[in-house]
Amino acid sequence: DLQICQHRAPTCCTKKMEESYQAAVRRERAQSIQALNFELKYMIVGHITAFQEAFESLLRFAENRTSSLFETAYRPMAKEAAEPVKELFTDISLYILGAETTVESAVLRFFDSLFPLVYSRLINPGITDLSEDYTECLRLTRQDINPFGHYSKNMVTELSRSLWASRMLSQALSLGIEVINSTEHAALSKECSRALVRMQYCPHCQGLTLIRPCVGYCLNVMRGCLASVAELDAQWREFISTLEYLTSEMAASHELETALAGIWSSINEAVLHAQLNGPQLSATVDKVCGQPKQQEGNLSSASIVPVKEVTGTQTFVMAHTSLNNRRREFISYMKRSRTFYASIAERLCDGDLVMRDSSTCWNGEDVV
Repeated sequence: DLQICQHRAPTCCTKKMEESYQAAVRRERAQSIQALNFELKYMIVGHITAFQEAFESLLRFAENRTSSLFETAYRPMAKEAAEPVKELFTDISLYILGAETTVESAVLRFFDSLFPLVYSRLINPGITDLSEDYTECLRLTRQDINPFGHYSKNMVTELSRSLWASRMLSQALSLGIEVINSTEHAALSKECSRALVRMQYCPHCQGLTLIRPCVGYCLNVMRGCLASVAELDAQWREFISTLEYLTSEMAASHELETALAGIWSSINEAVLHAQLNGPQLSATVDKVCGQPKQQEGNLSSASIVPVKEVTGTQTFVMAHTSLNNRRREFISYMKRSRTFYASIAERLCDGDLVMRDSSTCWNGEDVV
């Protein structure tokens, strides 16, 4: 009553054993594919972590640099500016991770929060009544009177270009993990599991427990079983090409590192621009928002002090080098995995599964 391991000679197998063999080959095949996937998945997950650590290092450096700017050059508003600065860099981090936000909204929200502080602490430091209504009026007015000139828009443009590739790379790596995970759970068809039993276990029914499948026979069976997985080959190659493109974009002229390191400079230029245009801004704000309460003798506006480069270059260079090295290592490895899905049958038929160095092997029906 055997359905798979039918043979002319007497056999020691039963139909129940055939069913056990089918369960065994399904389990073994899943484990084999998981083992193949493990190295690839391990490398991708490792690089996702490494990239994220490098991003976070650069973001912390850029945030600290920006905070130092306020503490050294704009001390009257440093304490209140800490929260908007923190929110800006949190938004940038979330954007890189794929959150539903934009660089433009993050940057403009930052400058909306910054303007009331610049206006009341630097341009008109005598203001004593900074009510919620007045603050909100200043926030809304910022969009119309553009106190920071072209610097806020330039910052949006520069960051958008450089962060886009980082965001796409982060999403692409997550997609790669999803693809690999999906192949681990590809169901074997009934015909495939029967073919695998015939290849691996039918010799046992003849007492031939040490005979292994012939190489060509194994390849034919595996290619048939994994045809659906092998169809990923073209898309996987395209995926690797996309990763190459994204990593080269990240290393191009609009580098993430350079853009993040320059945030403090853009903000500094924007604040200086607002200070230089203080009288005109005050006249416009008074018309729109009214005149707030002032201290007696109205303090003169804060003196404008040009700011030199904030220290910390060594930290930046280390993070920059780390990210560049990670990129090179990662793309070099991924290029080598270009044929991963095309060669999956060959990989599964490698090693102990088949007979390579002997003149006798199992061809599905007999020892040859």
